[in-house]
Amino acid sequence: MIPEELRYTEKHAWVLRTGEERVRVGITDDAQERLGAIVSVQLPRVGDVLTAGQRMGQVKSTQAAFDVYAPLAGKVVAVNDELAATPGEINEDPYGLGWLVEIDLTDVGELDNLLDPAAYQELASQG
Repeated sequence: MIPEELRYTEKHAWVLRTGEERVRVGITDDAQERLGAIVSVQLPRVGDVLTAGQRMGQVKSTQAAFDVYAPLAGKVVAVNDELAATPGEINEDPYGLGWLVEIDLTDVGELDNLLDPAAYQELASQG
């Protein structure tokens, strides 16, 4: 399942535009499926300033650790604190309750650099 309203990165993150300059970010269903049961999440702090491609956190499962990279440059304005207690939300609802952070973008134009659903589907199908 690859939601049409989202944009994606080659590093298996999804991006949802939630405001004029704000996006919500998480990891894709494909990424969580490959990881298996998620047991912990490390996220940036509110106020952190990120550059596109910068490591911003990590998701750990019983099988592996997965570094999460900022899809776009901006300032972290919200983190999903619920994941500290219930990291499995990423497995159960990666595009909803399993979101990771919200970012106020430095340059909204960077959204054009992300993959559309068809391009991400092709990437994900290549393994």
